[in-house]
Amino acid sequence: MSGFSAEWLALREGHDLGARNPIVLDAVAGLFKSHNAINVVDLACGAGSTVRALSSHLPARQRWDLVDNDQRLLTLACGGKSTGDVRLNAVPLDLSGNFERVLDDTKDVITMSALLDLVSENWLDRLTRHAASQALPVYAALTYDGRIDISPSDPLDEAITSAVNAHQLTDKGFGPALGPSAAVAAISRFEALGYSVVQGNSDWVIGAADQEIQLELLAGWATVASEIETVPRRDIDHWLSRRKNEVGARASTMRVGHVDFFATPMATR
Repeated sequence: MSGFSAEWLALREGHDLGARNPIVLDAVAGLFKSHNAINVVDLACGAGSTVRALSSHLPARQRWDLVDNDQRLLTLACGGKSTGDVRLNAVPLDLSGNFERVLDDTKDVITMSALLDLVSENWLDRLTRHAASQALPVYAALTYDGRIDISPSDPLDEAITSAVNAHQLTDKGFGPALGPSAAVAAISRFEALGYSVVQGNSDWVIGAADQEIQLELLAGWATVASEIETVPRRDIDHWLSRRKNEVGARASTMRVGHVDFFATPMATR
C-alpha cells in the first residue's frame, strides 16, 4: 500500500536515489555477491524506485515480485527500464491485510522503501516475526526519522516540525503509525530476533535550486500541521508564505532525515 501519487514519486525519486546509504547498499551487495540469481519481494513498490536503485548491486539474473495496491503504480513499475536479466512481476495486494503470503520460501530478500514509518507496531511485529521464520534478510530504505532542518531558520519551524511528527503517528492504513520511531523500532526487533543490522542515515539534501520539491514539501507540511491543530491556521499560513518567498528567492535549503538498514539473520538460506 503506497498511498502516493505517481507524480510525487517521480518528483522525489532523484532525491531518494542520491540519499540511499552507500554502506548499507554495499552490505546488500556483499551478501549476494556469490549468487548466480536472486528472487526479491519489494513491499509497497510504488513506481519501482527500489528496483532502479538496487538492481545494479545484485546478481545479473533477478526476479522481482513488486507488491502494491495501486494498479497504476504497478503498471509503471513493471514497465520501467531495467538492465540485464531482470524479470518484474506485479502483485496487486493491500499490505494492510494478509501480506505474509507474498513472503514465501522462494524469496531471497525482502525490500521496501519509505514504508516503515507508515506502519503500525503490530504490522512491524508481524513482518519481523515472519521474516525471521523464513530466515530472510530485509533491506529497508528511506524511513523518515523525524528530522527536518530548513535554512534559513524561521521562528515557527520547531512547532511545524512537531506537528508534522505528531501527524506521522496517525493511522496511515495500517493502524496507528510508528512514524519517526519506526527505524529504531524495526532495528531493535530484528536484533532481538538474532539479526545483524547495518544501518546509516539516508537524508534528503535539497538545494536552493530544487524549488518544486521544496514547495511540495512545504505545502504538505502546512496541511498536516493544520490537521493536528496545535498551531493556529493563521500562523501556519504566514509561515508557509514566508517559506515560499525564501524558495522563490532561491535562498532556501532543506535536510529531511531518513534511515536505511539491512538486517541479516545469523543463518541465511
